[in-house]
Amino acid sequence: MTTPAKHLSAILNSHRSIRAFKPDLIDDAIVNEVIHEAVAGGSSSGNLNSISVVLTREAHNKRALYALHSNQPMVLQAPLLVTFCADFFRTRQWLKARRARDNFNNLIGYHVAAFDAMIVAQNACLGFEARGFGICYMGTTLHSMGEIASLLELPETCLPVTTLVVGVPDENPSKRDRLPTPSFIHRERYATPTQAEIDETYRARDVAGWNRYMSMPTLRAKIEEMGITSLAEFYTSDAKYPPDVFARDSAKLRATLESKQFL
Repeated sequence: MTTPAKHLSAILNSHRSIRAFKPDLIDDAIVNEVIHEAVAGGSSSGNLNSISVVLTREAHNKRALYALHSNQPMVLQAPLLVTFCADFFRTRQWLKARRARDNFNNLIGYHVAAFDAMIVAQNACLGFEARGFGICYMGTTLHSMGEIASLLELPETCLPVTTLVVGVPDENPSKRDRLPTPSFIHRERYATPTQAEIDETYRARDVAGWNRYMSMPTLRAKIEEMGITSLAEFYTSDAKYPPDVFARDSAKLRATLESKQFL
């Protein structure tokens, strides 16, 4: 008999990001159940439940989000997009109605709500995967935070922090490697790794990651055209995560936090 711990372990160890989906719809009852359990099973600072979830199914709304998520095909393929929001609007309205002092319209408030939302998002990820669905986190949510907030008509002190695409998988990718577990663990205090230890930590990744990207013909051509010769170079190149774009979008993110009264 499979114990709950073994079942959870199996889900965690079989996780993969799915980017191709069948058109099969997901029943509302299943989605509601997953979100209910994700919230119920997630720690919440002060039990304020400072999160909101926006479900997107309609084709025209997915098309609008597709443009804001860098035109990634999985946004249109997946039958469901779930946008998790850091939301202190609801709490602040509750405070106001009861003549309590206002709060949480500040950077600490954003962090509390954002972390609460990410906890619920990861719980939802496990919930969907436990039911046989595939998911992929959309990092592009942070780069288009303000635009997504406008599209979804999010109020003051409410911002998207991550998005899941969800559906029945139409691909069976191999599980991606992770860095060695010992590299994450520190005893009592942070143990600053030596260069030799960093080299050892990334030794297998330098080979496996490079081979993975070079196995994609279109991407390989771009890598070779740009003169990229290593995985490290690729990760901060214009083909992956360019520093100038991150600097620009970081400034944009700060302005969005200000405009939504989180700073």
